[in-house]
Amino acid sequence: MKGLIQRVSSAAVDVDGQRIGEIGQGILLLLGVERIDNEASADKLLQKVLNYRIFSDAEGKMNLNLQQVGGGLLVVSQFTLVADTRKGLRPGFSSGATPAEGERLYNYFLEQARAIHPVVACGSFGANMQVSLTNDGPVTFMLEG
Repeated sequence: MKGLIQRVSSAAVDVDGQRIGEIGQGILLLLGVERIDNEASADKLLQKVLNYRIFSDAEGKMNLNLQQVGGGLLVVSQFTLVADTRKGLRPGFSSGATPAEGERLYNYFLEQARAIHPVVACGSFGANMQVSLTNDGPVTFMLEG
C-alpha cells in the first residue's frame, strides 16, 4: 500500500461539482492499493500516516504528528500511485489491486482511521474527483505500508 502525504493548510475533494470532503490544517493522503496489500499493510500505513512527524513545533522543527496538532485527514483513492513507470512512456498497472479489492481495502482503511482519529474526510472510490489543496511548505512524502 502506498500513500503520498501532503501537509496542507486546507484540502477538499469535489465530485460532479459537489464538495464531498474537506479539511483545514492536516494531511491529504493519496492512497494506492497494490495486489499484495491486505489489512495488515493498511493498518501499518495508517499508523505511519497518523504518527509521521511533519508538523512544526515551537522551534519550527518537524517534530509533531497529525494527532498532536489536531489536524484533519483527507483520504483520496489514487490507483495511479501503484503504476510501474520504469519502462516506456505508458504506465503499467499490473501491480495494482483489482477494483473490488482496492475498494474493500480503501473502505477498511477509512473505517480504521475513523475509529482512532476524530477528523477524517474522504473522496469517492473510482470517481473522477477534483482535489484542491494548499500545500503547507510544501511538505510531501511517499509512505509505504
